[in-house]
Amino acid sequence: AQLVESGGGPVQTGGSLRLSCSASVETYDDASCLGWFRQAPGKEREGVAIIFYDNTTTLTDSVQGRFTVSKDNAEKTLYLLMTKLKPEDTAMYYCAAARVCSVRTRCTDGSCHRLAPDSTEFDAWGQGTQVTVSS
Repeated sequence: AQLVESGGGPVQTGGSLRLSCSASVETYDDASCLGWFRQAPGKEREGVAIIFYDNTTTLTDSVQGRFTVSKDNAEKTLYLLMTKLKPEDTAMYYCAAARVCSVRTRCTDGSCHRLAPDSTEFDAWGQGTQVTVSS
């Protein structure tokens, strides 16, 4: 497999988990960006966190201040540290890699941030790891 997630499981509200995604050398080295996505039952898949080739990151609004995305180039591994977990974070979490991903920046009132690429730009996906947050 090109991408293998681990680290999911049950956790109580307010708890923490760290997800890991181990990538093949080719998949990791060819990736322009790596990302975490999640899908809850009955809901569409949503982007959670993206890290670009230059280590710039972007997080979806609902996890700002709680989740951190990082990567280890030597280990070819992507991480998602999730803290202050809420029941609404319950979902299957997937990691993904894109060989080519759009790099767009939005600036508002002098503050700029990078926009997340669309999920269709990602061409390698893991099997997912389940995160269940109980209240």
